[in-house]
Amino acid sequence: MKSWLHFFLLLVTLWVSIIIIIPLVHSKCIPDQQQSLLDFKSSLLFNSSLSSKLITWNSSTDCCSWVGVTCNTNGRVLGLDLSSESISGGIDNSSGLFHLQHLQRLNLADNELGNGSQSIPSAVGQLMNLRYLNLSQNAYSGQIPIEISRLTRLAVLDISLNYFIVDPYKYIYEVKLEISNLHMLVENLTELRELYLDDVQIPAEGSEWCQAISSSLPNLRVLSLSYCNLSGPFNESLANLRSLSVILLGLNNISAPVPAFFANFSNLTSLILNDCNLQGTFPKEIFQLPSLRGISLFQNEKLDGSLPEFPKNGSLQYLDLSGTNFLGALPNSIGNLKMLSAVDIGGCNFTGSIPKSMTNLTQLVSLWMYGNNFEGSIPSFSGAKNLEDIVLFSNGLTGNINCNNWGNLTNLVSLDLSYNMLSGNIPSSLFSLPSLNDIDLSDNQFFGHFPEISNLSSYYVKGLYLRKNNLEGPIPMSIFNFRGLTSLYLSSNNFSGSFPLDGLQHLRNLSSLDLSHNSLLLSHDVTNLSYSYFPQFDYLGLASLNLRTFPDFLRNQSKLLSLDLSDNQIQGKIPNWIWRSNNLHYLNLSCNSLETLEGHTINLTSMESLDLHSNKLHGKIPISSSPNMLYLDYSRNNFSSTIPTTIEDMILHTRFFSVSSNNLQGIIPGSICNTDSLEVLDMSNNSLSGTVPHCLTTMSTLSVLNLRRNNLRNVYMLSHNCSLHTLDISENHIQSQFLKSLVKCPQLQVLNLGKNQITGPFPCFLKDISTLRVLILRSNKFYGGISCPKINGTWPMLQIIDLAHNNFSGNVSGIALTTWQAMMANEDDASSNLNHLQFQDNSSGVIYYQDTVTITNKGFEMELVKILTVFTSIDFSCNNFNGSIPYEIGELKSLHILNLSNNAFTGAIPSSLSNLSQLESLDLSQNTLSGQIPLQLTKLTFLSFLNLSHNQLVGKIPSSNQFPTFPKSSFEGNKDLFGPPLTEENRTRLSSPTTKRTHPSYGDEIDWNIVIVEIGFTCGFGIVLGSLLFCKRWRKWYYRAMYSILVKIFPQLEQRFGHHRRHVYIGERYRRH
Repeated sequence: MKSWLHFFLLLVTLWVSIIIIIPLVHSKCIPDQQQSLLDFKSSLLFNSSLSSKLITWNSSTDCCSWVGVTCNTNGRVLGLDLSSESISGGIDNSSGLFHLQHLQRLNLADNELGNGSQSIPSAVGQLMNLRYLNLSQNAYSGQIPIEISRLTRLAVLDISLNYFIVDPYKYIYEVKLEISNLHMLVENLTELRELYLDDVQIPAEGSEWCQAISSSLPNLRVLSLSYCNLSGPFNESLANLRSLSVILLGLNNISAPVPAFFANFSNLTSLILNDCNLQGTFPKEIFQLPSLRGISLFQNEKLDGSLPEFPKNGSLQYLDLSGTNFLGALPNSIGNLKMLSAVDIGGCNFTGSIPKSMTNLTQLVSLWMYGNNFEGSIPSFSGAKNLEDIVLFSNGLTGNINCNNWGNLTNLVSLDLSYNMLSGNIPSSLFSLPSLNDIDLSDNQFFGHFPEISNLSSYYVKGLYLRKNNLEGPIPMSIFNFRGLTSLYLSSNNFSGSFPLDGLQHLRNLSSLDLSHNSLLLSHDVTNLSYSYFPQFDYLGLASLNLRTFPDFLRNQSKLLSLDLSDNQIQGKIPNWIWRSNNLHYLNLSCNSLETLEGHTINLTSMESLDLHSNKLHGKIPISSSPNMLYLDYSRNNFSSTIPTTIEDMILHTRFFSVSSNNLQGIIPGSICNTDSLEVLDMSNNSLSGTVPHCLTTMSTLSVLNLRRNNLRNVYMLSHNCSLHTLDISENHIQSQFLKSLVKCPQLQVLNLGKNQITGPFPCFLKDISTLRVLILRSNKFYGGISCPKINGTWPMLQIIDLAHNNFSGNVSGIALTTWQAMMANEDDASSNLNHLQFQDNSSGVIYYQDTVTITNKGFEMELVKILTVFTSIDFSCNNFNGSIPYEIGELKSLHILNLSNNAFTGAIPSSLSNLSQLESLDLSQNTLSGQIPLQLTKLTFLSFLNLSHNQLVGKIPSSNQFPTFPKSSFEGNKDLFGPPLTEENRTRLSSPTTKRTHPSYGDEIDWNIVIVEIGFTCGFGIVLGSLLFCKRWRKWYYRAMYSILVKIFPQLEQRFGHHRRHVYIGERYRRH
């Protein structure tokens, strides 16, 4: 027994020795293998100072010991890893690399082998034993060699991310690597398990690329084809790839729904389908796959869906649905996803409250739920101790945040709760979090004092954003202990008291400061203050602080990019030193009392935006020397010169230029068109004369042209490349017939030709402009009917139409009205699209221009300085329209103003007007309408102005709801209309004199029906009364009968008086009379 035990121990000892000793014995590299590697190295171009592998290769050491080289026991090189070696070239078909015929693994990733111009050498197809090939991130171009299809033993093929960086600062890159035939490339790679071809151009439709992969790669586990120019739809053949665990197909143009069979991939761990233009409803079942760990569907705006109930102990770790149309409430079972570490559902349409079960997600690191419709309070995430980001801005969250246990979130880096409706005090515990960099609580309803902070992790807080709240009181001095602050935004609150500029010397890192729109007093100690110790600002906002002079410390600000001193009381001159900063891009001095500039030239070559509107500047228009000026606003001043002919020099690249509301005279010089970027030109409210330059009507970049209220007389035809959104030439002396050329402006939204001298029939051709929202033709010399039977175009977006004060005639077509869909929207639909008509620059997102319009509302002209997209108005007044008011007008249920006054409409007021539930003003006066006022009009509860005067209406004025509030003038001039506020006595007086002369007997006419009723009542009453007074028998019978009736109604009378007492009482009572 002992001998067997000794023998067993001996075997174990030998086995352990072999295990330990064998790895210590290095196989010696075969000479030809070493020479091939040295030849390969000598041909490479690489930076030796950045190399960590090739730099170790030399002939004096065994190649199997070189970094990046792996050999087998026979000394043959099986693996080569030269990734991230900064190799910039040197591999061609003659390279020594391809002599290593036994290579099984080759990794050349993250180099610059292609340099954007070299292709992958075809000789790679000679390495027939390769099982792993990685050529990613090498800036290769051209076609992927078909010789790769010979590598039939490949299990992993990675040729991804071969783009060439054109501009590293702007992250501009170019993709040049292509595959002309995917099927031929992969048809022999039957052992492939992982395929990475991201950023390789494969222009193929869904059926082509899906079948190529599914038919050739039955065992595929990883499919990564992001940004490959693939199109959809998904083909059912993909369902055959049952082993798929990773699907990365983002940034392709699939343009189709996600197929339900994706839920059958039982091994699926990652599904990445971002930016694919996916459509339809996403299958819920995919979320419930037990193996799924990550899913990304972001930026698929047409993809909708909702989250399912999640099983307990779900494996999901990463969820990104941002930028999709997912909706509904978050299920309470989301708390079952205990492994969830990153959630991004921003920019969706989720509603309801944030489930309290999310407090169970203790592994959370990143939580992004911005831009939804969440309501209610924010649950506490104090259990997620690794949480770094909480981003919940732009929701409808309410309540205070003092109940949340912020102190446990020691790893929190960023907190963004802006654009909600949170209230209460700001908890001081936020500022003691050791890792917190950014706090954004702006655009809420926080109130009270900003707390003094005693336990401050001052070094880490870099961004503090509290603008647009209701905070009050003084700004605490502890704010100057935030030594790491780079951005401080406190604007648009109710802060008061003194803000000591001296304290800014402690915030040496501060680069952005906004104190605008408060009641603060900027103070400083002149004796101790040294502006040289001030922080150098990039952005400085001091608007609406009652400043009377330019702050002195600005003289030392040499790095300013943006300065806002608008809406103050600064007077006098704009000093020259303000232009000293060569970096200043944005300057806003609007809404002050500035009168002049020190010098007539703005010497600032870096300036991009200059706003001087609403001051008292006078004289000549200042000349700007900045070639980069994009935004220039001189409006609402007292400039009285002509527009200089050299205007082109100051607006060469300008997008917005306004000199409106000045005293400019003379002509508009043609040189104003010598600009390549002008999008908005506003010269309204001046005294400009002459002809509108022809070049302005041919500029392809111009989107807004406003020349309203001048003395212009002529406009040339517009060109075929017209891109105008707004054209306003109202209140001039325009006579020219340029209208037909407007059809060349297919994007036109606002057209205002009002108060000119334009003659002609109704411009039916404008109906071909389907984008038109506002059409103003009032106070011209248009004539004829407005029906356009031969025109198929409609105005589905039309919201304001004003044809008043012309000579239009004929009937108003009810059918045409029903094509104005914007006036037929439901109230809820209209409210959801609440916005203003404005022009927004596509590249920057800046709103350059707000459309305005003058309308007649409630009997008065008023200017809408902003036009809500939900505001609707029809004004056909002061024309010669006749016939009946179309019944179909009642379908315009979102109409706010309707004015058909001073025409020749006849017939009854259509009861369908009661469907106009949003109507605020209705004027049908000075027509020939007849019949009664429809009782249904009392349902118009928003109606605040009504004028039905001077028609031929009859009957009683309705007296319910708001009708009694309308004045007498709303109904006068209707001779047969009566009731409050009109009276019976003034019915005749209210009839017009003309009517009385036409019907001389009308005032004496007797209504015999009323007379007969009155006579009958008088006779009957007299007979009954006479019988009671003069006939004793009749009187006694009447008393008994009446008493019997009273006793039946009031039995207590019988108990009180009895029959005898009753008789005596009654007799005596009447004898006393």
